[in-house]
Amino acid sequence: MAGITLPFSLLIAIATMTTEHLQKQLGLSLPSPLERFTPNWPGAERVTLWVKRDDLIHPIISGNKWRKLSQLLADNAATTQHIVSFGGGFSNHLHALGWCCHQLGIEFTALIRGNYGASPTPMLADLSRWHANIRYLTKLEYKQRDEPDFIAGLRKQYPGALIVPEGGSQQDALAGVQSMLTECQIPFDKIITPVASGATLAGLINGAGIIDGAGMHSSVSARQQVLGIAVLNGVGYLENLVARFLPAKSSCDWQILHQYHHGGYARTSPALLTLCDEMQQEYEIPLEPVYSGKVFYAVKALLAQGAFAAGEQIIIVHTGGLQGARTDPDSRS
Repeated sequence: MAGITLPFSLLIAIATMTTEHLQKQLGLSLPSPLERFTPNWPGAERVTLWVKRDDLIHPIISGNKWRKLSQLLADNAATTQHIVSFGGGFSNHLHALGWCCHQLGIEFTALIRGNYGASPTPMLADLSRWHANIRYLTKLEYKQRDEPDFIAGLRKQYPGALIVPEGGSQQDALAGVQSMLTECQIPFDKIITPVASGATLAGLINGAGIIDGAGMHSSVSARQQVLGIAVLNGVGYLENLVARFLPAKSSCDWQILHQYHHGGYARTSPALLTLCDEMQQEYEIPLEPVYSGKVFYAVKALLAQGAFAAGEQIIIVHTGGLQGARTDPDSRS
């Protein structure tokens, strides 16, 4: 097999085969629904909206967290005894990974940004209940999480452990995210997702518009575009995070919109909180204000601005992960 490049469709098929047993073992519901969304919002009548309900994959390991972890766990669950990863006190990634490790009998160490020892968040309380090792890092220590010397020190401290980057954003994550597109059996013009660590957007960019050789419905559209909604204040920074996962030349049109982060990561506004409440009460779609809430807020604003062409098919990716809804978001740093 050395030197042979497998087609994308075959890579996805192999990934599906290796993750199928894991999905059954963890009780996941896949593929996730693609639901028609008809809000009473100005401009919505001009387009066709869909929501990819990855929040319904599982009540704990929902959304893009499973997509990004699926191949990593399939490749390593049988041989790895210890996993180490990073995140904040409300991390959806750590919550999902901690539960998976607990179910699979793998020791888990969570390296947390900041010290919540005196007042653990609901997410950290869950990790404790799942017997995770919780280690608090200062902000200075946490900034070094991607530095080679810091990682080398962790490898010495946790010999044999698999070290997973913050947010689960590594090359293995892309195939799991790309598999989402094979589940979207419509030719879309726009697919819209939140952006924080970059891997979800990169996976969609890499997979968009590829025709499956086995006859999978093509998602190609002449005006197709992958849109990311920045959930933090990071012009340029987020583009660089995404670009590191992309080939040197990409034919996919993509863009990150930076005007809907409401002041930065985990920051919010009365209008955003009102929108989250509206989505739950009127449309029975639960949102949180850190990720998914900002995406739906952006879509509502873009519709009102007439930013989409008439007749466009638009998929909104609900990436799940509702840890940000388990407490007052204004209390987060």
